[in-house]
Amino acid sequence: MSTIQIGLQIILMFFVLVTIHEWGHFYFAKRAGILVREFAIGFGPKLFSYKKGETRYTLRLLPIGGFVRMAGEDPEIIQIRPGQTVAIRTGDQRVTAIYLDHLDQYGQVVQGVVQEIDLERKLSLVLEVGGETVRYSVHPQAVMVSKGKETQIAPLDRQFGSKTVGQRALSIAAGPVMNFLLAAVLFFAFIMGSGIAKSVKLDTVDPGKAAAKAGLQAGDIIVSVNGVEIGTDSARLTDLIHQSAGKPMIWEVERNGKRLTMTVTPDKVNGTGLIGVGIVMNLQKASLGEALKGTWEMMLSSTKQILIGFKMLVFGQFKLDDLGGPVRIVEVTGEYASHGVAPFIGWAGLLSLYLGLFNLLPFPALDGSRLVFLGLEALRGKPVDPSRESMVHFIGFAMLMLLMIAVTYNDILRLIRD
Repeated sequence: MSTIQIGLQIILMFFVLVTIHEWGHFYFAKRAGILVREFAIGFGPKLFSYKKGETRYTLRLLPIGGFVRMAGEDPEIIQIRPGQTVAIRTGDQRVTAIYLDHLDQYGQVVQGVVQEIDLERKLSLVLEVGGETVRYSVHPQAVMVSKGKETQIAPLDRQFGSKTVGQRALSIAAGPVMNFLLAAVLFFAFIMGSGIAKSVKLDTVDPGKAAAKAGLQAGDIIVSVNGVEIGTDSARLTDLIHQSAGKPMIWEVERNGKRLTMTVTPDKVNGTGLIGVGIVMNLQKASLGEALKGTWEMMLSSTKQILIGFKMLVFGQFKLDDLGGPVRIVEVTGEYASHGVAPFIGWAGLLSLYLGLFNLLPFPALDGSRLVFLGLEALRGKPVDPSRESMVHFIGFAMLMLLMIAVTYNDILRLIRD
């Protein structure tokens, strides 16, 4: 597989993982009636942008995530105050556009000094025009134009904070949930494509080592060791071998449809038992039922391993080399892509699951933290001060970016060392 093809696969995978996450936020926010200002993939400067309906879709420079910007989540950037001179354009007897600067360049507009303005509740604007006071009704989808950029107004009923706790929680939780669903789909596709593990078999047998001396051959299917059924548990088999240095082991294997019993005595190497074999899974085509069961088991086992990793991270039981940033993820993804479609799909499913679980962590700036604030609101009967919540999320985001920079720097050093 060419480097260009692998690179395209990596880009596509990250695009799908992030897009499905942000689409979850976007879809349920729109269903709740929230004005979604921007649907962005990536952070930093815009590379590509277009607007459809009320939402601007953007592709940004740094491929480290994405965001859905909902009206009311942060203070509105553009503020219009009494005493300010503006120009307005009307249609159907309502204001459809409010211009804040370069007023003389717009034709067929009305200029005046703002006396009163309410763009959230009353949707009204009072201007002094030519010495007369004129009251206007404002269209709920009117836009404000400043420095050539349009910003749609957000009436209170279109803002994030005006919705019920349940609606807001759903729009936030939907992102991780979509990653879980995608992971399940990808795991299912992986199992259907590669097959399901039926047993453990020997892939290679090193000449002159303990396994070869005992008569084991490549292709032998391991049924039991010392009376312990192996099934598909290769880790159990490895542990039994390591713990039996210098001790005879009774192996039952299947070869060409026949059961054979052999005695294998592992060599003692640095205190660990070794027999000189390579172990692989014996895969067979999966039925629909087996694929569904295997998908569920993969979801559970992968979730358990990811949560163990999070626990180690929280309690400091790790070294910086144990963490991987974007550089390391791209490197590993490239390795999976080079081994074929099925391994690549399985890896993508694991990353999707990881992304969903990571975002549910109750760490500031992540979806889990926002859900915690909503939970507090539900218990208190009133929301936490938005400015304080925004500050918490800002600090959390800054900490995540610092960690990302440190991990990426370490990944680059590791590549140079290697």
